[in-house]
Amino acid sequence: MTETATRTPERVPPEAIKAVPVRHPGRWVAIVVIAIVVAMFVHMLVTNDAFQWGFMFDNMFLPPVLEGVRTALVVTILAMVIGVVLGTVIAVMRLSPNPILSSAAWVYTWFFRAVPRVVLLVLFGNLGILYSSYGFGLPFDRQLGNLVGIDLDLRFFSLDARTVVTGFMAGLLGLALSEAAYMAEIVRAGIQSVDPGQQEAAQACGMGRGVTLRRIVLPQAMRVIVPPTGNETIAMLKDTSLLAFVPVTNELFFQLQAIGARTFQVFPMLVAACLWYLAMTSVLMVGQFFLERYFSRGFGTGARQARARAKAGSVGYGH
Repeated sequence: MTETATRTPERVPPEAIKAVPVRHPGRWVAIVVIAIVVAMFVHMLVTNDAFQWGFMFDNMFLPPVLEGVRTALVVTILAMVIGVVLGTVIAVMRLSPNPILSSAAWVYTWFFRAVPRVVLLVLFGNLGILYSSYGFGLPFDRQLGNLVGIDLDLRFFSLDARTVVTGFMAGLLGLALSEAAYMAEIVRAGIQSVDPGQQEAAQACGMGRGVTLRRIVLPQAMRVIVPPTGNETIAMLKDTSLLAFVPVTNELFFQLQAIGARTFQVFPMLVAACLWYLAMTSVLMVGQFFLERYFSRGFGTGARQARARAKAGSVGYGH
């Protein structure tokens, strides 16, 4: 064979790719529209005299208002602690093979999820109508005494309803019991998201139901439980404003409304309430972000990226 026949043809280098960027005219239209709306909103905030910014900032930091902020935070923390603990118990009851426990838990969640919280708070605020006092003892003692013609009182102790069910306690009780119904569904969904094989493996190792739930199931279910629980906490903080209907006089919204009614400047105090709730919920949102990131370790995109970096590092080390 000749040299010409065995010579391979020279490869022609490929032409450079002429990439044409994709145009998004809709984005620019959206930017212009949003910019105009924001400019109009800022102009309204600055030029409208109804806001009364000086009056607002002079009154939204008064001692009664700061006491209302403290009350809102305390009620939020207590109601969520009670709601989470009671909701976990109710969720376990819902998942119990015992039909009596599961039915009782279902009735509880049905009732407290069906009744609006504002109605529930007003109802708990008027519990004193049912009984003038609360006690512990044998039932129907007075009825039995009337049958035999004597004044029979077999209660071991009794408490005045006005002393026990104060406005604060009624509001806290209503919010906590209502929250427990929602937390029960959240915890139940988290428990059911765990692979049943985890429980079977724990039982095969000799773990009891309680130990399995505490050490195996709940730690894995936290990834599903934490995000909606954070949302419930933020919603609870906002729902503390409903305590004004009980009424709880040292509540934030009640105090701001009182200042607005006393000074005939209702609208600035409503804006002040918005600012206070925006500030407090923003802090809770930051905390929720870090909690979700902590309990989401090993799952999702972040976990895949971490595994990819670890794999790339091991390949580089092998080379």
